[in-house]
Amino acid sequence: MMASRPAIARVERASSKPRETYLRSSADDDLLDLYCFPYAGAATWQVFNSWASQLPSDIRRDVRFWSVDVRSAGLSGDHPTTTWLPDLLDDLLAGFARRLMSPVVFVGHSMGALVSFELARSLRRHNLSGPRHLIVSGHRAPQLPHRRRPIHAEPDNVLLDRLTELDGTPPEVLREPELLELLLPRLRADLAVCETYDYQSEPPLSCSITALGGTSDPEVDRDDLRAWGEQTNAGFSVYTFPGGHFFPQTAHNLVLRVVAEDLRRVLRRQPWAS
Repeated sequence: MMASRPAIARVERASSKPRETYLRSSADDDLLDLYCFPYAGAATWQVFNSWASQLPSDIRRDVRFWSVDVRSAGLSGDHPTTTWLPDLLDDLLAGFARRLMSPVVFVGHSMGALVSFELARSLRRHNLSGPRHLIVSGHRAPQLPHRRRPIHAEPDNVLLDRLTELDGTPPEVLREPELLELLLPRLRADLAVCETYDYQSEPPLSCSITALGGTSDPEVDRDDLRAWGEQTNAGFSVYTFPGGHFFPQTAHNLVLRVVAEDLRRVLRRQPWAS
């Protein structure tokens, strides 16, 4: 679904969970907001959406789950497609500045990890409340250089080969021309955002960071994950799981346990915690 600007940074509640389970009898301020940023080419991710119903009940009671689409208006034809991360951050910042009434946690996979990290730094530059915790998944630390040649301007077959290598796109999508016609323009734009990213050094974040990765991910190795530790002056943890770039799908339950413990730690630090 496309929306008119300024809804390019659309944020909506994860769709897999009934509305009433987002709320509890106490005031809405006594909730933690979990914002989920998906990978390149995706408006949302079912893995993230499923957490809204599969995380333990004590977490679901105290957490609101949000799915962030950073391009909800970007490919409608009404506006140029953004291929530069600062432009995406401007749109996101405008939306988040109105939402940060409750404590928040960011989680992002692949491109979503980069976007959520840079959004946290952008919020700090604007003297706005940032996340209490950041979970980055399937992405090297931002200060590390690109190791692969850019492919966002390459022919379609090159992009399809990369999707096949990463093994996260259903084969039926890769075989269906109409679906590819919808997928590839957004994928190109998102890859351009990542491949033209220019890291600028800033002080470490004050929030804790957890870095997640797959043991056979062709894009990210354990050293790439460890380097995220340079981006925080608070707690830092690294976890690896069986699987490739889309390990949160194949090691779903293991990842869910780590996310649950991270959220519990954040919740215990909130003033309403019992």
